[in-house]
Amino acid sequence: QVLLVESGGGLVQAGDSLRLSCAASGRTFSTYTMGWFRQNPGKEREFVGGIRGATIMYADSVKGRFTISRDNAKNTVYLQMNTLKPEDTAVYYCAAKGAFSIISTSPASYNVWGQGTQVTVSS
Repeated sequence: QVLLVESGGGLVQAGDSLRLSCAASGRTFSTYTMGWFRQNPGKEREFVGGIRGATIMYADSVKGRFTISRDNAKNTVYLQMNTLKPEDTAVYYCAAKGAFSIISTSPASYNVWGQGTQVTVSS
C-alpha cells in the first residue's frame, strides 16, 4: 500500500507561485496514475490535474498556470502553481490510483490519499 505525504502549502499573495510536493512510499510508484485535487469547506473535492506516464491533464480553471510533474527516482509528484488567485485557496490533496490506469477527474476513482496541505492566496 502506497502512502502519500504532501508538503509545500502556505500563505501567499495573488500572483505569487508555490510548488507542492507529494512524496510516496512504495517500489512501484512510477506505475501509479497520480492526481491532484483541492477542497474548500462545504464544497466537493475538485480535480486539479493528473499524470499518467507522459500524459498530463488539467482542469480548465488551472490550465496554463499550474504544471504537474513527477520524479520517479524520488517517488515524488509536484504541482507547480503560478499566478495564483484567491480562488485557488483550498486544501490540496494528492491521490494515487491503479497502475497505468487512466486519469480520472472523479475523486472516487482514487484509492490512496495524502493528508492535504493548505494553500491560502490573499488578494
